[in-house]
Amino acid sequence: MKIQLNTDVHIDGNEALAAQVSATVEQALDRFSEHITRVEVHLADENAGNNGQKDHRCMLEARLEGRQPVAVTAHAATLEQAVQGAAQKLAHLLDSTLGRLHEHRGQHGERTSDPTLPGTEPAPR
Repeated sequence: MKIQLNTDVHIDGNEALAAQVSATVEQALDRFSEHITRVEVHLADENAGNNGQKDHRCMLEARLEGRQPVAVTAHAATLEQAVQGAAQKLAHLLDSTLGRLHEHRGQHGERTSDPTLPGTEPAPR
């Protein structure tokens, strides 16, 4: 799972920030790593230096093998809180999304004809 950090002009995207963000995202999404090819992290300070309650935004976009990307956004008072909130939201979304994939399996473990399941083939007609 590759993690790509993007920041707006008001945030210094230095190595320390990249390491902190990567650690938070990896920890939250570790159990999904076999399904995720890349996570794009977009950080922004929406109030550009003015103090505000929730002026830091983190948008996480996960690229899943064989599926459309999924994205979540969190706003918080600090970048760290925004990243943590978005990582938790994304973990919940992936639990829901990938959990539905596993429910499409038959009672004896055989795969169904659902084309969204990686490696499956459509049932004969």
